[in-house]
Amino acid sequence: MAGAGGTGMERLLRLRAEMNRRRPEFVRMNAWALKRLDDSWRSPRHSLDNKIRLERKGFPPRVKVGYRGPRAVRGLHPSGLKEVLVHSPSQLEGLDPRTHIVRIASTVGARKRDEILRRARELGLRVAN
Repeated sequence: MAGAGGTGMERLLRLRAEMNRRRPEFVRMNAWALKRLDDSWRSPRHSLDNKIRLERKGFPPRVKVGYRGPRAVRGLHPSGLKEVLVHSPSQLEGLDPRTHIVRIASTVGARKRDEILRRARELGLRVAN
């Protein structure tokens, strides 16, 4: 993998995208039956009679390590760059345009957002949002 260069990374990103398409929706037990329960995953390992834990036929799939993406691209932006959350223009210093992509924090206001965008353009950094 180390000697593969950029093409190996692109292949792994495509593989991760394909795995994301095939990965099932993991739903909480009885979320489809009880309106008060949201769909967010809760581990069934604490329940005695949980059909998802027992992996019974006809019930949603259980979260397993085999559904994970390739380690080399885990946590990377779909472009293959490392995503950096930025709150102020000073945090842009020392970032490499070839390896980093900037995401401006949601708590940043319009004035500081403009400053961050201006400084990122000067440094040649891409901004995700």
